[in-house]
Amino acid sequence: MMAKRKMSLNELSEKVGLTLANLSILKTGKAKAIRFSTLESICNVLDCQPGDLLEYTKE
Repeated sequence: MMAKRKMSLNELSEKVGLTLANLSILKTGKAKAIRFSTLESICNVLDCQPGDLLEYTKE
C-alpha cells in the first residue's frame, strides 16, 4: 500500500506517529500483535482497509 501511495516508511512514520523501528517490525511481518488504534491510524493515512494490509497464514 505504501508503494501504491508513493509513500516512504519515514513519511508514514511521521504521519502515523510511530517510530521507524516499530513500523519496520510491522512491515517485515515480525510483529506478534498490533493495536487496533495503530491499525486504524495506518489505514487512515494510507486510505485503505485492514484487509489490504493483513494476511492470515496457518503456521
